[in-house]
Amino acid sequence: MKQIIIVFISIFFLTNCSSSKKNKTIEKPNVLFISVDDLNDWEGALLANPQVKTPNMDKLFGQGVLFTNAHCSQAVCTASRNSLLSGMHPTTSGWYSSTQNMRKNYDTVMANHKMLPEHFKNNGYNTYAAGKVFHDGESDYPDKTDNFWTAYAPHFWNGMEKHIKENGFGYRGNMFYPFPKGGGQLVQLYGEDNINENYKDTNRFYSLCGGPLEKEDIPKEGMYDEQIANWAINKLNESQEKPFFLAVGFIRPHVPYTAPKKYFDLYPIEDIIVPEVPENEMEDIPMMGKAIAYGYTPKGGWGDVSAKKEILPELVQSYLACVSFVDDQIGKVIDALEKSPHAKNTIIVLWSDHGQHLGEKRHFRKQALWEEATRVPLFFKVPNNKSNGQKSSQVVSLLDIYPTLTELCNLPKLPKLEGVSLVPLINSPEKKEDRAVLTTWYYKNHAVRSNDWRYIHYRDGGEELYNHKTDPGEHINLANNPDYAEIIEVHKKWLPKYDAIPAGSKTWKGDSLDKLIQEWVEKDSIPLWLK
Repeated sequence: MKQIIIVFISIFFLTNCSSSKKNKTIEKPNVLFISVDDLNDWEGALLANPQVKTPNMDKLFGQGVLFTNAHCSQAVCTASRNSLLSGMHPTTSGWYSSTQNMRKNYDTVMANHKMLPEHFKNNGYNTYAAGKVFHDGESDYPDKTDNFWTAYAPHFWNGMEKHIKENGFGYRGNMFYPFPKGGGQLVQLYGEDNINENYKDTNRFYSLCGGPLEKEDIPKEGMYDEQIANWAINKLNESQEKPFFLAVGFIRPHVPYTAPKKYFDLYPIEDIIVPEVPENEMEDIPMMGKAIAYGYTPKGGWGDVSAKKEILPELVQSYLACVSFVDDQIGKVIDALEKSPHAKNTIIVLWSDHGQHLGEKRHFRKQALWEEATRVPLFFKVPNNKSNGQKSSQVVSLLDIYPTLTELCNLPKLPKLEGVSLVPLINSPEKKEDRAVLTTWYYKNHAVRSNDWRYIHYRDGGEELYNHKTDPGEHINLANNPDYAEIIEVHKKWLPKYDAIPAGSKTWKGDSLDKLIQEWVEKDSIPLWLK
C-alpha cells in the first residue's frame, strides 16, 4: 500500500511539473512589433498637431504606456532601423547611412551579438515579418534573412502594375509607390520650371511629392500598406505552437505623400494650418546646421520652392492624409489581434524610425538634429500592467526598445546593448530620471536631448541650445548666451567619448556637408533663405 501511494505521488508530481512547464511555454508573451515609416509626432495623443485625425492610434495609446519624449539615434531610415534592431548607436557601429557599407562590415560589428528578431528566434520564438522592418524590408542583409525570421511576407511592390510604375516617372524605391498621374498635386503646384537638367527623368521632389489617389491609381490588391496589414492579420489568425514575434512595417507616411482620396477629404484645404516659421528662423543657426537644412536639392528643398510659396497647405494636407491612412491600417491589425486567441498574452510595441519636418527650420525632410526630425511616437502595451493608460514624459531613446523587450520576455541579456530597459517606467510612468539621449547626423554631429533641453554640437564646433519649457518650437538658440554655459557643460557630458569612423572608411576625409560649406565660404554664395 505504501509503495502504491509513493508511485501515485510521484506520478502526480511529475504530471504537475510537466503541466507547469507546458503552461510556462504557453504563457511566454508574444510580441506585436509595429513600425511606421517617417511618422513624426503628429498623432492626437501626442498633441503636436491639432488637425490630425488618428482615432486608432489614440485609442491604442490609451491602453498602454505612451512615451511622449522619445527620440531616434539617427534621423534617417537605414541608420535608425539598424541602430534599433542591433541595439547599438551609430557612433559605436559606424552605421551612419549606407546600407551597402553596413553589409560589408556586418560580421565585425555584430560579432558575438544578434539582431533583435534573431535573438527572439534563437530563444524559442517564431518570428515573422511583413513590410518595411529593416530599410529594405524584412532584412538589409540578404544572406542573414533566414537567421532573423521563421517566415516573412513577399515584397508586394515587386509585382507593380505597369501603369502605376509609369505614374512615378523614375522615383527610386518601388515600395514607396503609387503616385497619382503626372506625379501628384505637389509636383504640379511647384511647377516643372524647377527641374534641373540632371534630374529630367526623375521626380526631383523626393521630399515634396504627393496627392490624392483615385481608384485606378491604386494596385488591384490595395495600397502596399493594406497588403502588409492583411498579411499580418492572416498570421494573427493562425494557431501558434510557439510564442511569436510579429514585425509589421508600414511604409506611409514616407514620401510620396499619396493615399486614397478619402483620406484627403478628411482635411479640407481651406482649413489647413501650416507650421510657423519665423522670418529670422535661420539667422542664429551655425553654418553646419544651415548645410543640413539645405539638404540635397533639387529633390524638394526649401530653395526649390521659395520662389513660389514657402509652405503650401497642400504639403501639410498630403502628410496628414497619409498619417490617417496608416492609422486605419494599424487599427485593422490591432482589431485582428483583439479578436484572436493571442489578445491577452501579446505585448504591443509601436514606434517610428524618425520624425519629419514639414517646413520647420525651412526643412522638408528628416536628416537633421532638431526636434521635428528626432521625436517619434513610442508605445508599449504590456498585458495586465496596472499603469496601462498613462503617459511618460521622461526622455527615452529607440535604443531602449531592445533591452525592454529582452526583459519583458525574459530573454538572455546581451552585453552590447546600449539602451536601457524601460520596464521601470512602464510600471511607473510618473518617474523622472536624470538622463539624456543622443541623436547623431553623420559623423560627429550630435544632438543631446534631456527632459527639458536640446543641445546640438556640430563637428566644426558650432552649437545650439533650446529650452523646451519656454521654446518648444526651438526658435531661439541660447548657445551663445553666457547665462547658459553651465547647462551646456552638463549636456556635453552625454556626448560620445568615441565616434566610430563611418562604415567602409578607414579615415575621415570629410563629406558633402563640408564641401557645401567650403563652397559657400569661397564663393560667398550661401542662399539668402538660410541667412
